[in-house]
Amino acid sequence: MRQQRTQRSPVAAPATTTKAPTDLPTSGYALIVDGHAKREFKTQSSAIQAAKGLKTRFPNLQIKVYDAQAKRAEQIEIDLAPA
Repeated sequence: MRQQRTQRSPVAAPATTTKAPTDLPTSGYALIVDGHAKREFKTQSSAIQAAKGLKTRFPNLQIKVYDAQAKRAEQIEIDLAPA
């Protein structure tokens, strides 16, 4: 006959997950890629330059530049038509 267990095996506690911060900055500009804030910039020109460079390399991404002072995001579009 089979012997019964007298002690239960310990159950592993669920792993704690840490989410990346999704807060938008309170000053400056942020690069938002597919709805996630990725980088912060002090000037609008540097944020737009980075956004256009990223959009040129990956045209399928949805890229926005968020202005913290105005609390608005500007969609970045690139013309991909051959010249």
